[in-house]
Amino acid sequence: MQTTILDPSLTQTLAAAREPGLTLIIGNKNYSSWSMRPWVAMTAFGIPFQEVRVLLDQSDTASKIAEYSACGRVPVLLAGEITIWDSLAICEYLAEQFPDKHMWPQDVAARAMARCICAEMHSGFAGLRTDMSMNIKAKLPGRGRTAAAQADIGRISEIWEECLSRFGHHQFLFGDFSIADAYFAPVVMRFRTYGVSLAPALNAYCERVQAHPAVARWIAEALAETEVAARHDAELPD
Repeated sequence: MQTTILDPSLTQTLAAAREPGLTLIIGNKNYSSWSMRPWVAMTAFGIPFQEVRVLLDQSDTASKIAEYSACGRVPVLLAGEITIWDSLAICEYLAEQFPDKHMWPQDVAARAMARCICAEMHSGFAGLRTDMSMNIKAKLPGRGRTAAAQADIGRISEIWEECLSRFGHHQFLFGDFSIADAYFAPVVMRFRTYGVSLAPALNAYCERVQAHPAVARWIAEALAETEVAARHDAELPD
């Protein structure tokens, strides 16, 4: 069962978080693309966890996150006495702990490709991150199209086209929904917010991702949030 804890007292939160089972510390669902990745993966594959949401851009945000991890960022996964503070490391840990879930593609070549594109997403695309930050509630067509962001859009399109044609059978990137789709779900959100035009096959892929129950649930809960993170809502470059 999944429980959402909205900005609770630290004493209650830490006590609950260290109980047996998994606890995922996340930021606002409207803005936190890194939080979205493991949350969607865990939800999509039916992995039970408790959820603790730390609001971003608040005076006490840093101190609250520091109670869980010294890195100062979300997401953080608490697995008993184990703390994992990196989104890709969280997904790898879950894939190891739940091998029957087949969170990565089972084919060797597909799995290698999936890990490559997740690593590229994890460490790259600085233009897209900077100029087209995730804001699910916003509608900003045409905004943020710097040269760097446009180059990232082109590279992501290449990745999706190759994966869908080579492995995906025009469903998800590797056929069945995988960590790779969860990892690119925030990009789908960005493309929706900023009105990015894509080839028909890629638009169809984005629609399938948005319609996936785990992603659709994240979107619905993001839209229901009432908090605003001022820095994330700052005006973006034209």
